[in-house]
Amino acid sequence: MIKQAIAASLMTLLPVMAAAESHGMAGDAEKGERVFRKCQACHAVGEDAKNKVGPVLNGIIGRTVASVEDFSYSTVLADMGAEGKTWTEEDLAAFLEKPRDYAKGTKMAFAGLRKEEERADVIAYLATFSEEADGGS
Repeated sequence: MIKQAIAASLMTLLPVMAAAESHGMAGDAEKGERVFRKCQACHAVGEDAKNKVGPVLNGIIGRTVASVEDFSYSTVLADMGAEGKTWTEEDLAAFLEKPRDYAKGTKMAFAGLRKEEERADVIAYLATFSEEADGGS
């Protein structure tokens, strides 16, 4: 009887726990704006964003890798783009964790964001910028 009650409780809680876990992965754009300060020396977002040492990141999610005009990408990223690879949230998270492990040979010198929460937050922040924010590049 106790085993059945425990099993019933677990079955009731599993969907709630799964929902809570997936919500926790969502990221907070406001916090992401603060985390993005680490990126601003090389990247820009927003209406008047221009390429710097790194490309403009407006519209990054869903965009083909290495597709910003007038930016010279590393061979590894250019090859990914030529193969049609796009930046998903999962791929961005992996890249942001350790760029040189994700794309061996990347020119990106940034060591990475070790905390999963920071990666989720900065991705949520980047998601607030459409490709049109910089004139479509």
